[in-house]
Amino acid sequence: MRYLKKEKGLKLQNLQISDINSSIVQEFLDFMGNDRGWKASTSNQRLSCIRSFFRYISGLEPTLYVYENDLASILLKKGEDKSYVIEFMEQDEIRELLATPDVTQRLGLRNQFFMSLMYDAAARSCEMLRLRLEDFNVENHTVYLMGKGSKPRLVPVSKETTALFQNYQKKFHQGSAKTEPLFYTIHKSEKTYMSDDNIARFIKLYAKEAKLKNPKIPDNVYPHMFRKSRSMQLYRSGMPLALLSEFLGHTNPETTLVYAYADTEMKRKAIEKAVPKEAILPDNAEKAIWDDDDIISRLCNGY
Repeated sequence: MRYLKKEKGLKLQNLQISDINSSIVQEFLDFMGNDRGWKASTSNQRLSCIRSFFRYISGLEPTLYVYENDLASILLKKGEDKSYVIEFMEQDEIRELLATPDVTQRLGLRNQFFMSLMYDAAARSCEMLRLRLEDFNVENHTVYLMGKGSKPRLVPVSKETTALFQNYQKKFHQGSAKTEPLFYTIHKSEKTYMSDDNIARFIKLYAKEAKLKNPKIPDNVYPHMFRKSRSMQLYRSGMPLALLSEFLGHTNPETTLVYAYADTEMKRKAIEKAVPKEAILPDNAEKAIWDDDDIISRLCNGY
C-alpha cells in the first residue's frame, strides 16, 4: 500500500482490486529487492501473502478469481539453497556463552538459566515464552513444553539445569502461583510473559561479549541457534534420528534428517575410518620425468 502511494502515486482511497495486477506486484517485489535488499526468500514470502489475500477475496466473490489467477503468473525468485546448512555452536562455544552472564546480578541469573534451559531442552523461543512455573518438575528433572500446533512433549533436562531452576525460583518466584509465567517482566505491577525481542537482545549482547574470549562464536547468535546446537550435539553423541525427532517435537520426522545432511565433521570421521591408510598416495610417488626445459617448451608450443 505504501509502495502504491509513494512510488506509483495512487490515492489509496480510490484503490481498486484491478489496480493490483501481476505487473504492479512484480514491480513492487523488484523495487523492494533493489531498494531494501530483500532476499529471494523474503520476496517469495511476501508474494505468498499477497496471493493468499487474493485467494481469500475470490472465495468471497467468485468474479474476482481472474485477479487471483493473474498473480499465479509471477515466478518465484530463486535464491541460494541453504536447506541443508545449519548454523550451530560447538560445545565449548556454548559453554563460554552460558558462563558470560553475571549471576550476582538478578537479570544475569535469570538470563543464564533461560539460555541453559533453552539449550538443554532444545526448546523453541515460543515454547520457552509459554512456560509456566508448574511446567518445570524438579523431582523427575523434566520440563513440559507446548510446541507448534499445540503439540505437547515432556523433555528431560540435566541435574545442573534443575539446580539453576531452583536458584532462579528462589529469586524470582517466592510465593508465586504455579500458573504464573516462568519467565516474566513486570508491566503495570503485573507479571507478564517476556517478549521474543527481549530474548534476542540479551542473547546478542552476551554473544558479543563471549566472542572476545572465544573468537569461534558466530557473529550473529540468535535464540533458535541454541536448539540447533543442542540437536547437533545429541546427534553426534549417537541419538538415533527417530528419537531426536521425538525429542525436538517435529511433526514430520524427515525434518530431522537435516542434521544428518549438515554434519560434515561426522562425515569426515566416517571417511577417515573407512579409507585404509594404504590408499593414501605415498610420499615416494612417481614423479614426472620431463625436467628438460627444451622438451617441455616444444610440447607446449606443439612442435
